[in-house]
Amino acid sequence: MFIALCVFSCTPVSFSQQNLNGINSNQEVYSLSQSAHLLLEDSPLSMRPLLLILLDPVFTKPWDCLSTWFRNDEVAAFSVAHGKTIWEYTGQDPRLNNLFNEAMASDSILVSKVIVSKCKGIFEGVNSLVDVGGGTGTMAKAISEAFPHIDCTVFDLPRVVSDLQGSKNLKYVAGDMFEAVPSADALLLKWILHDWGDEDCIKILEQCKQAITRNGKQRVGKVIIIDMVRENKNRDEAVSTETQLFFDLEMMVTLNGMERNEKEWAKLFFDAGFLNYKIHPVLGTRALIELHP
Repeated sequence: MFIALCVFSCTPVSFSQQNLNGINSNQEVYSLSQSAHLLLEDSPLSMRPLLLILLDPVFTKPWDCLSTWFRNDEVAAFSVAHGKTIWEYTGQDPRLNNLFNEAMASDSILVSKVIVSKCKGIFEGVNSLVDVGGGTGTMAKAISEAFPHIDCTVFDLPRVVSDLQGSKNLKYVAGDMFEAVPSADALLLKWILHDWGDEDCIKILEQCKQAITRNGKQRVGKVIIIDMVRENKNRDEAVSTETQLFFDLEMMVTLNGMERNEKEWAKLFFDAGFLNYKIHPVLGTRALIELHP
């Protein structure tokens, strides 16, 4: 994984006219690469929480249980290792729950900067947006600040959002995306669907479809998905493939989820009753997908 993400490469630096801490002016030293800076705790775009949860013993233990998992009926290796699903575990362990929320928030900081600066067109005609499974609201906050006319709602489980305070155009709503989703012009699903198998994804998408078409609205909304599209063309294809395959395995072991290629995504969309989709490969290993009923 670390090779795929290029986080531990170092760059030789030559000092020609200065002497730092006794370094000879012609001596080559090594400094952190740009990717490695993402692991620094004080970096504004730090991905440290995401790495910490991927390397947490709770998340690494399931990898030691693969042979047992293959021989029984448990949904995921995580359940074999811990006797409960990841969602049950985080619901009972405040430390892991906080670490998980911090990891998702750190990822959203990086992604949101690209979305609000490079993908502004996606929000044209949108006056209300619900971030489904939006965690602590990092992504929705960035959208609400960049587009003050959009009323943003963060929709997640009560244990995630019950103590969080909103702002002028940002609010938090507790609920279950399998039961109902608040209505809006646009629904955002960031790194949600890869957690689930096809049957559960279809249930989530069906709830989203109802949320953008209910209440007799004259104008039908859309669903915005941020997730990986395997085999999607990328300028650094080898690195992209390695990273996507790692997360495909991680989702399988932890959640019995998966990373999907375009054909697999399309089947989900059509099975859930959607008619049109468009993939924008603007997020490196991930893509932005517009989905219309």
